[in-house]
Amino acid sequence: MMTDTPTAYTTGSWQPDPGHEDAFLDAWQDFANWSCQMPGAHLAVLARDLRDPNRFVSLMAWDTLEDIRAWKRSPEFKPHMAHVQEHIDRFAPTELDVVATAVHEYARDTV
Repeated sequence: MMTDTPTAYTTGSWQPDPGHEDAFLDAWQDFANWSCQMPGAHLAVLARDLRDPNRFVSLMAWDTLEDIRAWKRSPEFKPHMAHVQEHIDRFAPTELDVVATAVHEYARDTV
C-alpha cells in the first residue's frame, strides 16, 4: 500500500566505465522502471554530478524500509541490478530512513 509520504529511500553513487555512459543510462532507466512497479515504490531519480560529470547519484523513495527489503529479495532484483552493473566502474549504495522533512507552504496540499 502506497503512503502519501515516503519514509525510506535508497540511494547510490554510480561511476560508469569510460565510454559506457549511454549504456549505463539505458540500463539504469530499465532498472528504475521495473523498480517503480514494486509495492511501496515512489519516484526514482538519477542525477549527474555537476562537479564530477562521471559520477551519477540515484535516489528512490519508498513507503517503508520493509518495502526496500522485499524489493531486494525479489527474484528479479539481482538480474536487473546485474544488467546496470555491467557498465559500472564503481557503485556505492545505501538505504536512508527519514528523520525530518520540510516542504514549501504551497506544496503542503500535494504532499
